[in-house]
Amino acid sequence: MRGREVLPDTSSRTKRGISEILRPYGLRMTLGNRKKHPKGSVKIGIDLGATRIKMGLVDKRGRVSHRRQINTPVNAKKKNVIDSLVENIDGIISEAGIARKNVAGIGMGVPGPTDFKKGIVRYFPNIKGWENTPLKSILEKRLGLKVNIDNDVNAMTLGEYVFGAGRGAGNVVCLTLGTGVGGGLILNGGIYRGSTMAAGEIGHIPINESGPRCNCRGMACIESYIGNRYILNRIKKIFGRAITLEELTRLAKKGNKAAKRIWEDVGTKLGIALTGVVNLLNPDIVVVGGGVSNAGELILGPARLELKKRAMKDQAEHVKLVRARLGEDAGIIGASLLVN
Repeated sequence: MRGREVLPDTSSRTKRGISEILRPYGLRMTLGNRKKHPKGSVKIGIDLGATRIKMGLVDKRGRVSHRRQINTPVNAKKKNVIDSLVENIDGIISEAGIARKNVAGIGMGVPGPTDFKKGIVRYFPNIKGWENTPLKSILEKRLGLKVNIDNDVNAMTLGEYVFGAGRGAGNVVCLTLGTGVGGGLILNGGIYRGSTMAAGEIGHIPINESGPRCNCRGMACIESYIGNRYILNRIKKIFGRAITLEELTRLAKKGNKAAKRIWEDVGTKLGIALTGVVNLLNPDIVVVGGGVSNAGELILGPARLELKKRAMKDQAEHVKLVRARLGEDAGIIGASLLVN
């Protein structure tokens, strides 16, 4: 998505909330005509996924340019992924024709638990071989630029809170529906990380007593029912051939009953999982992003119905369930906010 408007002046309560979120990263909140970072600086935001890597230059108004999207190297071996990151970061800087000294830094959202203070990847649930990887220091040595990393959904949550669908809310739940299902939490105006900085793993909430074994070591996790791998496998069983999620959406919108049932089932299971989240946290808004969310109301409609049917009255009447506003750029923009 092209240009983003600068966040307008808003209430003092919202300003305080945004300040609290950005403080752990060494950032100062700027709204309206205030400057976010030194004049002329740009940042590189990266959204590292199990199947795709997205990156781009981000300016102080959250506008993205020089986007790149590449497939995550086969088997996502650590050396291959890091080599690809370095090559494409250098490529963006060269393509943009900017001096390296004018790049304020690199922010990266990664698909798993991290120690964001030390820049260490603890592990990736859907990619093997990344346990306790000091990704921040590795990239800083190879690129000569400052790097900050965080969980990818925390990055998305920052982006949606500052520039997108969660703007102005005090309590926000963000979900990404893709290869995995991730979650990020803003509670009372600040990111909630938990005791070991591992909070927000909504994708690993079990919705049945028994079911598929998950990569997280759990069983019957919601990710096993609405992640894109599960959906693609189900498509192949029902249609007898492999089709993309985009094609499934087109078929459903044209009235194909089998396609509609698949998306309805995904939305219903999403609503079941969110019922527990909404009852527990009482958020103002739930923001849903990621590739699977491109099905839009085909899944959000059934999810809302399930929430209304199952959740407690006060929580159900208050919460809004919406798509992420920043679209495919959410992870890139949010990751850029990790740069101080």
